[in-house]
Amino acid sequence: MTEPTRIAYLTGEYPRATDTFIQREVAELRKQGFEVETTSIRRTGVEHLVGPEQREEASNTFYVLSAAAKPMISLRAHMRALRRPAAYFRALRLALKTSPGGAKATLYQLFYFAEAVVLAAYLQDKRVQHLHNHIAKASCTVAMLCHELSGIPYSFTLHGPDIFFEPIRWRLDEKIARARFTACISDFCRSQGMSFADRGHWNRMHIVHCGIDPERYAGQSERKGNHLLFVGRLAAVKGLPVLFEAMIGVLEQYPDLHLTVIGDGPERAALEAEANRAGLASQVDFIGYKSQSEVAAMLQQVDALVLPSFAEGVPVVLMEAMAAGLPVVTTQIAGIPELVEQGQSGILVPPGDAPALQRAISQTLSNPGKADEMGQRGRAKVMTDFNITTEATWLGTLIRSYLNGTPPQNKRPESPE
Repeated sequence: MTEPTRIAYLTGEYPRATDTFIQREVAELRKQGFEVETTSIRRTGVEHLVGPEQREEASNTFYVLSAAAKPMISLRAHMRALRRPAAYFRALRLALKTSPGGAKATLYQLFYFAEAVVLAAYLQDKRVQHLHNHIAKASCTVAMLCHELSGIPYSFTLHGPDIFFEPIRWRLDEKIARARFTACISDFCRSQGMSFADRGHWNRMHIVHCGIDPERYAGQSERKGNHLLFVGRLAAVKGLPVLFEAMIGVLEQYPDLHLTVIGDGPERAALEAEANRAGLASQVDFIGYKSQSEVAAMLQQVDALVLPSFAEGVPVVLMEAMAAGLPVVTTQIAGIPELVEQGQSGILVPPGDAPALQRAISQTLSNPGKADEMGQRGRAKVMTDFNITTEATWLGTLIRSYLNGTPPQNKRPESPE
């Protein structure tokens, strides 16, 4: 019997209610026979532990900052790392070299180095063979420094959009160069990474879609023709004020229109106040974070999902809605058109354009037959190209192939004949 491949996952916060796709990916890799240690820089707030999946993962996750804050754990980790002084000081130099400059930024780099020392000791104790990171910002810096300290290879999933706002600050070029491979969530995402990566690293940039279990969203309840759903973090980038403006126009045609908002975030209070000022208090319900099961149930009760974002990667909530047979109304940005085909599985509108969003919502509600057709096409698309089993299998193939020294040259798995 061969021993299972031992890998670790690292993110800034795990598990978060907004990152359920990472939890699904971990679960699928375990089904494939990987032993997966979950690690996180920070502890997740209790507001994210909305279901049994999150609570179980939280109880079994190693939290780097919590460990590093204990003097004896941190001291032992540094003493252990200093047994390989060349690697220790090489990693320290890398931390300083990749600082964007300034005293505060340099201090943060030293924090990342200290976190990497503690993480490296933990991974070595667990005999981890490969480290995979999600989100290419601070936690990926820790992964890169951990690799330099320990020699444990790392890879990371490149999402966007925020990393592309400051790719130089976060040294995306250096992270791609040093990673064993980079998993990009879309062709658009890969192209943005290629803009900052050396040409010699492009062939190690593969596409691994975030995925869902389509069967979790199967089935359909009777829809009433007047209920919209938004799911997402309540932050400026999600464009909710544009949706409120569009709703005012749609209400003239559909006076019983209702919007449910699932999610939380820094702008919640301001958005609730804005909805009230717009006269939408009785039409908009803010219900906070919900578990995966609760979101799946809500998708069976609404007529369309609306996501008016200004910047995105490829939103998992769109996949969930499409898997539930819902038409989606969203913005024509980033990797979204790789998921949603205009007029076939949903309607795409320019970001920030409230009149266009209003027309798209009205068009969706006014033609239930067409909406149902779009929902069925969307479900077929998700089952084919965004199925978590298929995508996690591809990621597992990449990890094993690079560990074995036989990396694939194709950016996506080869299609069966």
